[in-house]
Amino acid sequence: MHAMLLKEPGVPLAWTELADIAPGAGEIRVGVGACGVCRTDLHVIDGELPNPRLPLVPGHEIVGRIEALGAGVDGLRIGERVGVAWLGRTCGTCPYCAMQRENLCDRPLFTGYTRDGGYATSVIADAAYAFPLGEAGSDVALAPLLCAGLIGWRSLVAAGDGRKLGVYGFGAAAHILIQVARWQHRSVFAFTRPGDAATQEFAVRQGAAWAGSCEDRPPEPLDAAIIFAPVGGLVPHALRAVRKGGRVVCAGIHMSDIPSLAYRLLWEERELVTVANLTRRDGAEFLRLAPRIGIVTVTTSYPLRDANRALADLRAGRFEGAAVLSL
Repeated sequence: MHAMLLKEPGVPLAWTELADIAPGAGEIRVGVGACGVCRTDLHVIDGELPNPRLPLVPGHEIVGRIEALGAGVDGLRIGERVGVAWLGRTCGTCPYCAMQRENLCDRPLFTGYTRDGGYATSVIADAAYAFPLGEAGSDVALAPLLCAGLIGWRSLVAAGDGRKLGVYGFGAAAHILIQVARWQHRSVFAFTRPGDAATQEFAVRQGAAWAGSCEDRPPEPLDAAIIFAPVGGLVPHALRAVRKGGRVVCAGIHMSDIPSLAYRLLWEERELVTVANLTRRDGAEFLRLAPRIGIVTVTTSYPLRDANRALADLRAGRFEGAAVLSL
């Protein structure tokens, strides 16, 4: 097999030939057809997330076909197309798993962080954490659903039922979430970096009711806001934008420090919450719903060998929607 390997944080990934891998008990080997390039991958590669397992194959938005089954695997078959997401395994015994909050497991494994991921020709995954995907749609189109879509869905649920929703950072997750929100008859207000007219235009084309700078006030108070951009300085802006009793959801796994803010921004029962990881139930719910909604992902495709270029383009915001490595 071949992979783009992270040997040390802050160093470009290296094209590497590795020994073939065989699945253990309860595992499957997946031949990767496509793997999305997520901002979390940047946080891992840049050393912003602590203690990755090194050397590491990044990537956790994986679509591929099962090449081999480990002992004891039932309900899946060779050749079946599956998705592999960020949550790679949980312990099943800690208090959080017992409360059906496996996203907060005390002893988890995360794909492309503490176990090898999908920037490779093959990947090993726990069968219980793989999602059957069926045959509709291309591998490239489906890949962003495995994290941008799933985290966007969990964030939308966390935001509550309000009809006026703000989104800070209009990238891979937001361009999927807006399709779900519009299907639910919500209005979405998109906030981008100051002066980023191109992304604001993209948001409007995707159906945003309004698009402007993250420093702007929306034309009317919001019921809730979701922050996808990893910028702590956006929190005060989002709190100012939501109404009394409104909620701000921080959706990223990493964010720069939140600046000191006046209590008045939180007062009047505004809430500030975070979303951590995802559960298999999130995946099952969203992937069952996505075909009904008719979600169309906007993607830019790169060969696996060009993973470093894809990551650089993501960092610089050089494309609309999501980047995907195609094999």
